[in-house]
Amino acid sequence: MPQLRLALNQIDSSVGDLAGNAESMLRWTRHSAERGAHLVAFPEMALTGYPVEDLALRSSFVEASRAALAELAARLHREGLGELPVLVGYLDRSEQATPRLGRPAGSPLNAAAVLHRGEAVLTFAKHHLPNYGVFDEFRYFVPGDTLPVLRVHGIDVALAICEDLWQEGGRVPATRTAGAGLLLSINASPYEREKDDTRLELVRKRAQEAGCTTAYLAMTGGQDELVFDGDTIVVDRDGQVIARGAQFTEQCLLVDLDLPAAAAEAPSGVIDDGLRIDHHTVSARPLPAYPVEFPGECAGHLDDDEEVYTALVTGLRAYVTKNGFRSVVLGLSGGIDSALVAAIACDAVGAENVHAVAMPSRYSSEHSLADAEELARRTGLHFRVQPIAPMFDAYMGELGLTGLAEENLQSRLRGTMLMAISNQEGHIVLAPGNKSELACGYSTLYGDSVGAYGPIKDVYKTGIFRLARWRNRAAGQRGETPPIPENSITKPPSAELRPGQVDTDSLPDYAVLDRILELYVDRDQGLEAIVAAGFEEELVARVLRLVDTAEYKRRQYPPGTKISPKGFGKDRRLPITNRWRERP
Repeated sequence: MPQLRLALNQIDSSVGDLAGNAESMLRWTRHSAERGAHLVAFPEMALTGYPVEDLALRSSFVEASRAALAELAARLHREGLGELPVLVGYLDRSEQATPRLGRPAGSPLNAAAVLHRGEAVLTFAKHHLPNYGVFDEFRYFVPGDTLPVLRVHGIDVALAICEDLWQEGGRVPATRTAGAGLLLSINASPYEREKDDTRLELVRKRAQEAGCTTAYLAMTGGQDELVFDGDTIVVDRDGQVIARGAQFTEQCLLVDLDLPAAAAEAPSGVIDDGLRIDHHTVSARPLPAYPVEFPGECAGHLDDDEEVYTALVTGLRAYVTKNGFRSVVLGLSGGIDSALVAAIACDAVGAENVHAVAMPSRYSSEHSLADAEELARRTGLHFRVQPIAPMFDAYMGELGLTGLAEENLQSRLRGTMLMAISNQEGHIVLAPGNKSELACGYSTLYGDSVGAYGPIKDVYKTGIFRLARWRNRAAGQRGETPPIPENSITKPPSAELRPGQVDTDSLPDYAVLDRILELYVDRDQGLEAIVAAGFEEELVARVLRLVDTAEYKRRQYPPGTKISPKGFGKDRRLPITNRWRERP
């Protein structure tokens, strides 16, 4: 059987950085060529970064993408890499589409091109456009209508983009009809908990449907709320894993494949789902047999807690560095939430770039300050203590606040202090709220909700404890000092805004609360279904009422890393003014 050395480059692109992304692809192409690759591939929209959102509707950006693609092709040729076919994802526009109601202005395309000998010899657009969860691709793009097939060293390679594999029909069955020996899909598939298992089963199933070896190349890195975990996969026609890339890291996954020879006559015509075969031959003659150097490696996979923690680190690091910042500041209370955020920040940007401020009030316990100091000692982050009592007393003397207003004043003073430090010293503020608190509205506007980024925004409270324990355990296994003091993990959670306050004064036990929230928020279950799952009706009604009435707060919370099937933000879009209730 003919052989082919495939180079799958799972890289981290930055949205809008056309020059930087092109430079990265040139560097990784050279790396692939030095290792004898015959076909090089990069992820979905790697040239522009993903997702570009409304930049797709800006004609100047579309034209800049097209120009950057042409320049990349020319540069690859100038630098001696022109004979190597390179598959690149980019933003294009349809040349034929006419303006029509319901069609995105300018008819943009989520496209890919094969670059060879200084030009794009084959271009195509994503056929299936996702319009669920965080995706709005019907808003931005028009669909492609071809099955692109590239003949490389006597092997026909069918090409696809992300959702073309996730949806039934289209390019997968068309690949079988066309008789391709390899199906290569480039992707920018955002991370979710346990999605790696779902993705593997999908690729296995599609390989069997396509009747050929299938390669699923994924992006890595982070963009705003989204994280991309890599995890590139190659399976044979029976769904057996040949190679699998690492998670959350840039990598060139090289694999030598034995593939069926292409038919003497190139496939043509209109086939499954009305797709027209667009065939281009780069090299028709098979390669002489060569020694297999890359039979396929399978990187070890992270366990569930390590995977989620790494996603949170990746998301924060991407947000800080890609937005041109070097350092972060957060309030360090001694509690579990800020302790975990501090640990994540140290791992993301280095302890030397993390600034923590303890801001005790008259209600702060001695152990809270001690726990904050201990975390600072363990991690080596910058730490200072700035009591809020003088400011609090001044406000109280002027306003005479009581009850909830008095409690929230403390939080808002802390938020003001952090923003002042941010303005003065140039750090960005991290908000420490978790998903349980945000769901129930237990977040003070302009107080603990201030910040540029919320690293644990999509993690329920029970997950916070689990990740803290994992991080400490991982440190111990490496012979390092666990970053989070044990007392921060074991003491009852409390905002410490009044004497003796603990979270369970007004909320159910987190193990119960989080399960209800997961059913309501993540799975869109109603009251009756949640009660049927074994929860007390009055409790469910109270929790759902808390969630429903806090939408206005969540709308004003900063972005944060998405790790669940439905995070607050792009995933879950509910009206703020809303009189619908599960139970009147």
